[in-house]
Amino acid sequence: MANDLVRDKLQKTIYTVINPLVKGMIKIGFTPNLVTVTGLILNIGVAIIFIKGAEQGNRGDLSYVGWAGALILFAGLFDMLDGQVARLGNMSSTFGALFDSVLDRYSELVMFLGICYYLVAHHYFFSSLAAFIALIGSMMISYTRARSEGLGIQNKGGLMQRPERVILIAVSALACGITGHFIGGNYKYYMPGISFHVFETMTIFTLPISVMAVLTNITAIKRLLDAKKALEAKGL
Repeated sequence: MANDLVRDKLQKTIYTVINPLVKGMIKIGFTPNLVTVTGLILNIGVAIIFIKGAEQGNRGDLSYVGWAGALILFAGLFDMLDGQVARLGNMSSTFGALFDSVLDRYSELVMFLGICYYLVAHHYFFSSLAAFIALIGSMMISYTRARSEGLGIQNKGGLMQRPERVILIAVSALACGITGHFIGGNYKYYMPGISFHVFETMTIFTLPISVMAVLTNITAIKRLLDAKKALEAKGL
């Protein structure tokens, strides 16, 4: 509950900052659906960067990860803009809400496709598995909410909603790329007496993904249990 209150306050603050931009977009003819499509196109660009990094880069070149992180942040801005364009431009519609939800899922799937491709290509097997598990959790968070709302239950709680997921992946990827520029992408840290490294530059990106793999599925399960309680309270 406290997390939701903090999230709502932060969201209102961000909307206050971006509203002038939203009004400008409305004036030049942007519609909510066009904003949503733009976000999808940008996420396709993210996947292309990861795939290019997998095919043309080497394991120690983390610049592709950094650039992908920057683009994820930029694409995430459009996730927020479409709803505001609809509200401030009086263009809200039931289909628009559905269109936004569907394309958000495509955007996330495409982004994770690029991430998994990159990790597999550079032999980060366990990290690629974590990314896939994070994808499963992300989709189940959305599905559990949608299915609950279909049964007449509001179900929006949890730590790993879409904005948190986007920010976590974007910031960790950007930080990984920047760190790799300064200390090198092949940097490894070994603790005394241990023959294998406990940290490498890529860990800055892969560790948050592993955390996300756990938290997204916990959030999905929590939503399922919340829905169960709500249904029981209704006698269903």
